[in-house]
Amino acid sequence: MYIKELTNAEFNSFTDNFAYSSIYQTSEYGFIMNTQKFSSIFLGLLDDNNNIKAASLILIEKKHGFKYAYAPKGFLINYNDKYIVEEFTSKIKEYLNKKKIMAVKINPMIVKSSYDYRTNISHINPDFEEQLEFLKNLGYYHLGFNNLFESFKPRYDAIIDLNKPINTLFGNMNKNFKNKVKSADRNGIRIIKGNEKNLDYLYEEVKNKYPRGKKYFEDMLYYLKKRNMIDYYYAKLDTNAYLINIQKRYQKQIEICNKLNNKLFKRIGKNNNKLINNKIFQENQLNELKKELIYATNLLKEKPEGIVVATMLLTKYKDEVYIFIDGYNKDFKKLNAKHLMTWKLIEKYSKEKFKRFNLGGMTNPNIKNEKYNGLNEFKLSFNARCVEYIGDLELITNQTIYNLYRNSKPIRYILKRNK
Repeated sequence: MYIKELTNAEFNSFTDNFAYSSIYQTSEYGFIMNTQKFSSIFLGLLDDNNNIKAASLILIEKKHGFKYAYAPKGFLINYNDKYIVEEFTSKIKEYLNKKKIMAVKINPMIVKSSYDYRTNISHINPDFEEQLEFLKNLGYYHLGFNNLFESFKPRYDAIIDLNKPINTLFGNMNKNFKNKVKSADRNGIRIIKGNEKNLDYLYEEVKNKYPRGKKYFEDMLYYLKKRNMIDYYYAKLDTNAYLINIQKRYQKQIEICNKLNNKLFKRIGKNNNKLINNKIFQENQLNELKKELIYATNLLKEKPEGIVVATMLLTKYKDEVYIFIDGYNKDFKKLNAKHLMTWKLIEKYSKEKFKRFNLGGMTNPNIKNEKYNGLNEFKLSFNARCVEYIGDLELITNQTIYNLYRNSKPIRYILKRNK
């Protein structure tokens, strides 16, 4: 067997027919990262009959003159086939060594466990420990079971299986979330399919939490739309519909308060403590709605064209839809636009016969963390199962250069500090 640099067509043919792969393992993702100061190559392991047995996108980054490689989501290989894994490891190590690349980091889609929070059932991969030990014995250094977002790519994903009827998918959601989805719809949140002309909406909402610039999203749309592998949606508040809904709720609340006043009038001289407490509560609700009515009225005057309140960029590859990145306007958080948009897209892609809707990365749900508790709760409330992967592994491909890089760390620190 031998390693060969594949053409785009050869690589695409292999990846498209590989059993389970990710958008991060496509040639298109390689082209996107080329605009982010990474070079890329497509490598394949071929047998004596020139059949491709394994392959990988390799991204190469220069760090202070040293070259380091990444294989996003790992190699496209059957990790249960020890012979192929050993051959590929040996050959790619030799190939990258000649390219003076010091190491390659991978984060394979080897599942450690998955957990269904609705049924409280955990599924453990019975082969996991053996697979991990085998990779270690081949020279891969496991970088640990991180709980947050310290790794190359998230170690935990929230995935919804779409092989159920729409009403079942909605029924399985958290009750509170179902109410939020319905309220967002009543409040005039409209879900709209966007394009490259609307990317400013997304960028403005995510620029402070995502390290890459607007060009990254432009390149994603440019490269991935060629094979219909990307969709962009945004949620817009119809300020007129919002005002009409508040007016209806306000009028209904007035009627509730009037009925309570009439009841109290008829019961003068009787024990009305319970009725009085309810009257106080309902009048407080009326006051809150009055404030919201004033707010909605002014909002319509200021923004008659509506307001974009949430955005979502999704990739589509094979039978999986993946939320690549999303954002929302915190000033309108209470309108639950993100809840409605997520549900509407689950519904859409389920009808289009996709098998999985990946809500994206999350942290270890068994570890409480104030910063990420809300993120986890949001994703799991859609009745997603939490899938835990192996995490990052590093394979040193040129020990001499790797040692030079590690030993130069104190010097690099001093230079950076003195800038």
